[in-house]
Amino acid sequence: MKGFLELGKILGIKIEIHWTFALLLIWIGLVEFENSGNLEKVIISQGLILVLMACVVLHELGHAFMARKFNIKTNSIILLPIGGVATLDEIPKKPKQELLIALAGPTVNIIITLILALVIPLRSYFNFDTVLIDEQLYEPTFQNLLFYLFIANLMLVIFNLIPAFPMDGGRVLRALLSFRLSRVEATNIASGIAQGLAILFFIVGLLFNPFLVLIAFFIFFGAYGENQMVKQYSILEGHIAKEATLTNITLLNLTTKLEEVIELVLTSSEKDFVVFDNQQVEGVLYQKKIIENAQSRSLLVGDILDKSVGFIDADTPITEVLERMQKEKNNFFPVTENGEIIGAIDRSNISEFILLKST
Repeated sequence: MKGFLELGKILGIKIEIHWTFALLLIWIGLVEFENSGNLEKVIISQGLILVLMACVVLHELGHAFMARKFNIKTNSIILLPIGGVATLDEIPKKPKQELLIALAGPTVNIIITLILALVIPLRSYFNFDTVLIDEQLYEPTFQNLLFYLFIANLMLVIFNLIPAFPMDGGRVLRALLSFRLSRVEATNIASGIAQGLAILFFIVGLLFNPFLVLIAFFIFFGAYGENQMVKQYSILEGHIAKEATLTNITLLNLTTKLEEVIELVLTSSEKDFVVFDNQQVEGVLYQKKIIENAQSRSLLVGDILDKSVGFIDADTPITEVLERMQKEKNNFFPVTENGEIIGAIDRSNISEFILLKST
């Protein structure tokens, strides 16, 4: 994914980090050095961030492993400066599944917190001598690092269990409501509560802490996006790919020149093309490939098409088509019926289908 660096894989799950994490480390390092002027403390603060990042990975792995119990795969874990995201192959549709998957992440942090509580002499940090506490916390010791990690994991639990999308608490709330209500109704209520909390955070943030304003925007638009997605999926329920298939498409063959394809792109609304030769589909020529090779117009379609593309059966539910598009990061598929190609389906046409059905 653009802007992300792959750190590796854990049991087949890609761990990716956004480049802005480097800015976070630099900023925290500069702030710490300005406040203390102590290089050792700067190194410890950087170490704390990296260890906390590992805790976030464990949190997301908790979601991933619980999802695996319900045969839901996790493509990747994405680390952002504001937290982590586990990208699942599909959305858990049963309330019990969503509840357990949502709770699995915070449970990992609770376990880490309990382990640290057994290792750290917590009583020494909780006394009424604030001057002594400040002096103790200011010392760059390994014990203090563990204490900060204890507090950070405790805060992760509290923050993630706020009953607001896109945090785990919002999903827990929706799952509990879904035992009695439809998923659409449950999501609508949960997102309404989330946006109400976001407005509260925004007001408090303006008065006391600007960081809460950032969280407010994160919650408000995250809740809005979740609500819209669930509504769209509910509109698509009961509809199949054939209903949203583009039937008036241009079929290219292997010997079509790229120059002709560019002319088609400029004079029509088509961006991606099905390549058809000898009465069978050979692959797809994507807009990205057309743009990449635009300076080599003498190339043939057969030289640059993607042959690894699968098909969508005309009777496939559109919700499954969307899930496949997300899973394979591909927004365009040829559609077949009884073994014959009848057109293609793409994300933009599905969006138009949703708009027409929602009016």
